[in-house]
Amino acid sequence: MSTSSVNLEDVPSESLMSELLRRMRCSSKPDKRLILIGPPGSGKGTQSPIIKDEYCLCHLATGDMLRAAVAAKTPLGIKAKEAMDKGELVSDDLVVGIIDEALKKPSCQKGFILDGFPRTVVQAEKLDVMLQSRGTKVDKVLNFAIDDAILEERITGRWIHPASGRSYHTKFAPPKAPGIDDVTGEPLIQRKDDTAAVLKSRLEAFHRQTEPVIDYYAKKGNVVNLPAEKPPQAVTAEVKKVLS
Repeated sequence: MSTSSVNLEDVPSESLMSELLRRMRCSSKPDKRLILIGPPGSGKGTQSPIIKDEYCLCHLATGDMLRAAVAAKTPLGIKAKEAMDKGELVSDDLVVGIIDEALKKPSCQKGFILDGFPRTVVQAEKLDVMLQSRGTKVDKVLNFAIDDAILEERITGRWIHPASGRSYHTKFAPPKAPGIDDVTGEPLIQRKDDTAAVLKSRLEAFHRQTEPVIDYYAKKGNVVNLPAEKPPQAVTAEVKKVLS
């Protein structure tokens, strides 16, 4: 938040205090630059906010960043919008440029978590070149390793109550009555992305495009394989062990 748009006198003192305390707590944390890689449903989304808060990192989700750059009409955002309007993919160079821009933010001082990027080896190489130009590099690549069959059970079992966003799982967190929301009694739905057919095509794309990225970083010796089939608390414990 830039002081030009916000007068510090107007910021509630609790917010100022909590931000000061956060900065004091963060100042002693070592810098970390992490990439999270894993197929859909492997638990990256559950772990990344925990890692972000624990190590004072900024969370760079490239999809959100692209949308934000387009909305803010930054020079890169305008270019990205041109590509999107034509129905083209946004170029790797543009995405790396948007990441480069984001790294200037104070919240990224201690490092970052990259999620959803790089998806291809070419993207990984471009990212490395950009980080080298900043005098840094990726420290660790957390690979959320999990069997496709477990993912299928995890994902195709998910059901949502659309109005509240409450989610259930036929095996792990079933509703009291099948297909019915516990609170309102309204029917549950399955997200379009959560069907076996969609999952199969997303997994195929993941294996084809992104597994080579894991090999690329493994050659540099900075990949850590996490047991992503374990319950979330166990994965968090494993992450903390790896990053301590």
